[in-house]
Amino acid sequence: MYKLLIVEDDSIIAKSIKNHMEGWGYEAVCITDFENVKKIFVREQPHLVLMDISLPFYNGFHWCDEIRKISKVPVIFLSSASDNMNIVMAMNMGGDDFIAKPFDLNVLQAKVQAMLRRTYDFSAESSLIEHRGMVFDCGNGIITFEGKRVELTKNEMRILQELLESKGKIVTRDRLMERLWESGSFIDDNTLTVNVARLRKKLEEVGIEDVIKTRKGIGYVVD
Repeated sequence: MYKLLIVEDDSIIAKSIKNHMEGWGYEAVCITDFENVKKIFVREQPHLVLMDISLPFYNGFHWCDEIRKISKVPVIFLSSASDNMNIVMAMNMGGDDFIAKPFDLNVLQAKVQAMLRRTYDFSAESSLIEHRGMVFDCGNGIITFEGKRVELTKNEMRILQELLESKGKIVTRDRLMERLWESGSFIDDNTLTVNVARLRKKLEEVGIEDVIKTRKGIGYVVD
């Protein structure tokens, strides 16, 4: 179970986030002692921090900087001050993402899930998928076929992995966009079409043709 540390001095917002995240199976801890955020971080050892900017005693930038001195745990800033200066400052102080208030709790949950996936799930060892003589290294995004190799972009890699993991079954366009969105790539329908076209072209460059078939109005299938 992933643990989230919520550093938010508005008790109503903090409680709402806590209840929502716990409903999705996360453990959530709300800080109430805003003078000792770093000590509580060390004690709780969370997997991710949700950090407000405006806090009593010291602001969120200060505490993010303190956390970065001892940990690479992802920090997502939450703030109603969503001007460019605050966003730039948040990133410069070691933040990993920025969400402007007011926000939808489902959007927050999706961003948290995506961040946890990128930070922890994708750190596993590379896995190989073989299909019709093609070998796909999911970890490095490299395809090899009859002595030739080609490198894929992150989006192309995730599209191909989703299709190969569902061999023989149609994967809808909505599912592919959801997979990319979960991984932090916010693409639209047209961008998905472009990514699939580029993926097909790279496969053809190494001699792999007609692997990805279109099911008009539905999605794609690898067979």
